[in-house]
Amino acid sequence: MSSYPPPPPQTGPTGWIDLTIQGTRFLSGWVTPTARLNGHFMPTRYGRNVYPVPPGTWQVDMEAQWTKTYGRASLTFQVQEGQTVPVFYCQPTNVFQAGNIGHTKQRKPGAWFYWVLAAVLVLIVLVTAISAVAGS
Repeated sequence: MSSYPPPPPQTGPTGWIDLTIQGTRFLSGWVTPTARLNGHFMPTRYGRNVYPVPPGTWQVDMEAQWTKTYGRASLTFQVQEGQTVPVFYCQPTNVFQAGNIGHTKQRKPGAWFYWVLAAVLVLIVLVTAISAVAGS
């Protein structure tokens, strides 16, 4: 696990960014996405990650790194004093797509690929079974 430099110290009023990384390490990939808040790397895990921040404009940049960087997504928004801003990120199913980020739960990018793959496999099994029955 790598260590990241700490964000700038907090002084004055505070708001919160409530970042949810959707999925689990087992189902979404063994790579935990990384988060940058206004350019500062923050520690992350699947599930909720709550970060205290000063009020103002914030940009959340997300990505994952495996054989290459993938799943990039960014969101810019305002945080008011005392406000908690929900942010949801969902990494894609493959390394060729961008991730999804927004203020509500996100759909998994590229899920269609696995549905097509499953349909092709079922079709192969059915054709093989029908050929075996017809050949006997």
